Amino acid sequence: MEISRFNRVSFVKEKLSSKPGHYERDERVRRSKKAILAATYQLLSEAGLGGVSVEAVSMRSGVAKTTIYRHWPSRSELLLDACSNLGSKQEVPDTGSLKGDVTILAMSLAAWLQSARCAAVLPSIVDAAQRDTELKGVYARLHAEMTGAFRVVVERGQRKGELPRTRKSSEVLAAIIGPLFYRRWFSREALDERFVRGIVESAVGRRRK
Repeated sequence: MEISRFNRVSFVKEKLSSKPGHYERDERVRRSKKAILAATYQLLSEAGLGGVSVEAVSMRSGVAKTTIYRHWPSRSELLLDACSNLGSKQEVPDTGSLKGDVTILAMSLAAWLQSARCAAVLPSIVDAAQRDTELKGVYARLHAEMTGAFRVVVERGQRKGELPRTRKSSEVLAAIIGPLFYRRWFSREALDERFVRGIVESAVGRRRK
């Protein structure tokens, strides 16, 4: 049976990709990227954005700067990937009620805001984004991850009639997240369960026209 040119090419590519040398190269790339991201995240946790430079990541990870730039063309792109390890993104809950969903998310966010990783990284990202246009992308991604699940459950609650459609989801999010940030960074009062549940009740517990 004659083998088509397309099949011959596919067969050759498959054979090449299965060679030990190809696998070893892929494995080296995987290990180096893992080491780079781990070092970047460690530096972020220790000193915030100011402590992260490609040179510092290279020294911490043991990976050459040329290799780092091969994977991430800029510092900001490296930071974007490293920030995915901060744990700010939440899964979308489905308790059957808007209030139940928002309570779960707000309690989780309150715990994250009090974590060591957040304390070291978040303020520096907010500050740097005001002055560095490249780092605005890092801030935007972090903000999207932090608020994404809230936005989903609020809009779902509106479709179910648990919240008036006239209320903007951004305003509901501000009523929930804003007080948490205020207590964490300004008044320094406890972000305890009673406080969080009170915020949720004020924001979505009472039906507004």
